[in-house]
Amino acid sequence: MQRFKNIICVVTSDPNSAATLERAVALANNNQARLTVAKVIEKIPSNIKIPNSILSLDKIQASIVAEHQKELQELIDPWHDKLEIQTKVLIGIPYLEVIREVLRNDYDMVIKAAEINGRLQNLIGSNDMNLLRKCPCLVWLVKSDTPKSYRRILAAVDVDNDVPSEELDTRNLLTHQVIDMASSLALSEFAELHIAHAWEATGERDLRSGFAAIAEKDIVIYTEKIKQQHTQSLNKIMDEIMNKLGRNSFEYLNPQSHLLKGQAHKEIPAFADKIEADIVVMGTVARSGISGFFMGNTAEMILNRIDCSVLAVKPPGFVTPVTLDK
Repeated sequence: MQRFKNIICVVTSDPNSAATLERAVALANNNQARLTVAKVIEKIPSNIKIPNSILSLDKIQASIVAEHQKELQELIDPWHDKLEIQTKVLIGIPYLEVIREVLRNDYDMVIKAAEINGRLQNLIGSNDMNLLRKCPCLVWLVKSDTPKSYRRILAAVDVDNDVPSEELDTRNLLTHQVIDMASSLALSEFAELHIAHAWEATGERDLRSGFAAIAEKDIVIYTEKIKQQHTQSLNKIMDEIMNKLGRNSFEYLNPQSHLLKGQAHKEIPAFADKIEADIVVMGTVARSGISGFFMGNTAEMILNRIDCSVLAVKPPGFVTPVTLDK
């Protein structure tokens, strides 16, 4: 894949963590990157009462940390011959401590097993969603039933040019980051690459409702014109991919483009299911000017509807709201 230098793999008690670690080791080896394996544990509340104990809370916490550190060492033992791996036990709220660790050590990717969210299997767990919203680097969430080698990779992109000019450059850079990641992953996995964009003709439903005295043929002309604009934008992206990869690599990869009519938060997950995608690579778009919003609503709805692994890319210049101050 694209060159990485510093990767953190977050493990939990989930049995899928071992498979996620295996993928992290392979990724680190392929990129000659540093790899840290971390686990986050709860902090013992300072107001807890421990009657008749000769141990202080600090000693109890240290004992728990040592036990988890031992478990981490056992987990990484099979990989010692392949790679030097660091281990860390973090204490606190999982997503906060992972992001703080990213800030402290400048990791360029977080990879972890996706949380299982009780009865709502498709919904992303709260800690994972907060990572996706606020982590400043790439976040790769690996679903429990993901295959060892990916067969089909879906890059979800937005090539709609009808956005404010001040957002267009950032959006275009994000689109290229998504495609770069998806392309390099597809090449390394010998997988199919699908690139999908969902589009709508604004107002089409209202025009067809009968309240507007507009002929059907005029509505068709309008929607076809909008479709052509999106087609041209997607074709331009495909041409740019070929120019970047080179004709030989492009023809070998043979990426398939798909123009999906409808709302992105519905069409992208449905298409991922249709092609049985193993992973969706997509951008999470920062919202400016609205306190507390760090991911676009559409991106969040897509993430809660897809039933496969996710590789989430932040836009250039994204600044996490998380700080190193406790």
